[in-house]
Amino acid sequence: MKRVITYGTFDLLHYGHVSILQRAKALGDYLVVVLSTDEFNFNMKSKVCYFNYEKRKQLLEAIRYVDLVVPEYAWEQKVDDIQLYKIDVFVMGDDWRGKFDFLNKYCDVVYLERTPEISTTQIKESLATNKESSC
Repeated sequence: MKRVITYGTFDLLHYGHVSILQRAKALGDYLVVVLSTDEFNFNMKSKVCYFNYEKRKQLLEAIRYVDLVVPEYAWEQKVDDIQLYKIDVFVMGDDWRGKFDFLNKYCDVVYLERTPEISTTQIKESLATNKESSC
């Protein structure tokens, strides 16, 4: 069985997220999604999520391409995750290109093209603009 892993926050889940999960799963038989915890997002990424970890996890688990969702607590856990889950392919969006090449000694590293017309940041900005214009 070929195992694939990817990481992310997956806040305000949208079709770009689903697309990358579908393409990641197509690279193997089993997809592990490592989901950033609320604490990790706040402390390490300075992000506050719209949905908390449990809600984001529930949404990901409902997607047919996802086999397992586990928490991300630290940037440094990637090698341990690869070894623990016996990963063959590490997948990230191409906005991270080159940042995880050091993992090639443990598994294949693949950067998938993001869906350019959608992002959580765009959704949040649009919601903020709409809220301001309705006041």
